[in-house]
Parts: sequence; structure tokens; C-alpha cells
Amino acid sequence: MLSSDALSSSNTPRSGKIGVLLVNLGTPDAVGYWPVRRYLKEFLSDPRVVDIPRIVWWPILNLIILNLRPQRSSKNYAEIWNRELNESPLKTTTRAQAEKLADWIRAGGLDPKDRPGAGAGRIAVSWAMRYGNPSIAGALESLRAFGCERILVAPLYPQYAAATWESAAEKVEECLTAMGWRPDLRITQPYFDDPTYIEALSLSLRSGISRLGFTPERILISFHGVPKSTIAKGDPYSAQCLETWRLLREHLGLSEKQCPVSFQSRFGRAEWLQPYTDETVRSLARQGVKNLAIAAPGFSADCLETIYELGVENRDLFKENGGENFAVIPCLNDSHMGMMLIRDLVARGMKGWL
Repeated sequence: MLSSDALSSSNTPRSGKIGVLLVNLGTPDAVGYWPVRRYLKEFLSDPRVVDIPRIVWWPILNLIILNLRPQRSSKNYAEIWNRELNESPLKTTTRAQAEKLADWIRAGGLDPKDRPGAGAGRIAVSWAMRYGNPSIAGALESLRAFGCERILVAPLYPQYAAATWESAAEKVEECLTAMGWRPDLRITQPYFDDPTYIEALSLSLRSGISRLGFTPERILISFHGVPKSTIAKGDPYSAQCLETWRLLREHLGLSEKQCPVSFQSRFGRAEWLQPYTDETVRSLARQGVKNLAIAAPGFSADCLETIYELGVENRDLFKENGGENFAVIPCLNDSHMGMMLIRDLVARGMKGWL
């Protein structure tokens, strides 16, 4: 993969070049009150994320949340931080996904059968975060410096939500407008019911469970939650989550009882999508379930919400209420199955360009 520095070093634009940009949600640059505060301010200031009138939300955010939440969130990030690279696991994994995609392209993965080498030297792969760094603006500047005339953006969100896919797409458009640059632009669509995605999830889940030292009585499927008010305005997120859940269960041959669904990470006092993951975990333990596995198919890479919220907080809840064996199945990440999916999404998005 060409890094931002390598991309920027190309000063002779050539026609026909294509840029691929992988986008995930975001991460603070470092552990600590101020880095986490900067990240949270950018994230929670997006009206796509918090749909509350600015005149009401501004004082809540700046006078209360940004004074209290960064310290707690920083402690949680510290528990999962990649000390070797001094970055969050989400950043580590997204970089790896981009590097593996670039390696595959360089090896001829996108070349038409009748034109081997058609993609060699013409395709640059970069990656960015919607909030925090590396930024979408910086990644697009690098792709322009490389001489790209066409850009394929792949937001790594399986289900559509205004707060994720739509926000990323809008940010790309905003950055291109600010740059005064209009390359041919394509954005891959949400893939909640894509057969390759469902197959990758199924294979990953089966593989993860086979490596456990116990047999789960329940496999809980946990998606990130959103306020119910968002769904009431027409956002299809919950319907797409439930369709992913249905297709995955059918692929695994599991009933709703064996493989229930829930929604995590609620924030604030508003009512969010239910059932809530923490309440479901507590309830299952109290009902006598001793062995529980959780999977989070709405996340393309492990992050704070999967590693800490599910893997630590919900594990503790389960065991405090009578549960015994608990495991979180890793996300697709840059695994063989995860890369199979990303390669497929990019190959389809590139049709007609090579």
C-alpha cells in the first residue's frame, strides 16, 4: 500500500489512475484527557450523530459531556491501546486491511483475465477515519497528488445509518468541494444482506466458536444501537440489522432462541433500539445460561465497543449474575474472511474502470 507520504511524493499526475479509500468511524490520536476530548468533540458535534437542535445540544456537549466523559473514555481506551504502535486497535486493523488490499491489487487481483497487469501502477489504496486521524481530507489530498482521476470510497459499515455511512459520504463530498477537485466518484453501498458478507460472518463465527474451550448455549448478536427517534424519521438501520441477523441465523441453522439479537452502546437518556445488550446479557445469566458467546457483525473491525464494552463490561455483567463461560468472537478485521469481503466489495465497485 502507498502510505500518505508515498502518495504525496508522486508529483507527475498520469491519466487513468484510480484511488481506493477505505473509511471507518474514528479513534483518538492518543490516550489522555485532551486527545480523547478532541475526538469526542468532533464526533459528537456532527448533527448526523446527535440529532438535537444546536442551541440545545451545544451547552450540554461543551459544558457537561466534554468535561466528564473524556476521562472515563480515556481509561477505557488505555485498557485496549496498542502500546507497541501507540494507537487504537481500530487504527491498526484498518491500516492492515488497506495494506492487504493493496498487496492483492498489486498481485493482479483486479486485473481482467484478458488484460493481465491492467491495474499495475494505476491504483493507489489509502485509508481514513471519519473522525480523528488519518482524516478523509488528508487521504483525498494524497490520492490527488498521486494523480487519481477516479475515486472509489468504501465505507466499512455493513448497515446504513445516517450517523455512519451517510456522514462519511457527506464528508467525502464536503472535502472534494473544499479542494475544488471533481474526480469520478463512486461510493460502495451498505452490504447488510450481501451473500459474501453473510458467508464471511458465518465462517468467522463457526471458526471462532470452534476454538472456544466451551460450547455456547446462546450466541448473542449485538449491533450498535441508535436512538429510536432516528428510526422514526425513516432511517433503515434497524431493519437492515435485523435482516443481517436473520440471514446469519439461517446460514448457521440457529433459532431466535439459540441466537438472540440486541443493541449496545446507548448514550444519554433517550430511548434507543431494544433489547439492550447489557440487559440481555444480565437476563440470560439470571435465567441460568452458563455459557455465552457474543458476535458483533455491525463492526468491520474490533474497537472500543467490541473489545472493552462487550469483552470487559458485559463479561463482568454475565459473571456477576451467575454466568460462567463468556467469549466475544472477533470481528472480521483483516482476517482471510474479512479480506475476502473487502476485495469483493472493491472489485464490484471498480467494474467498468479497468
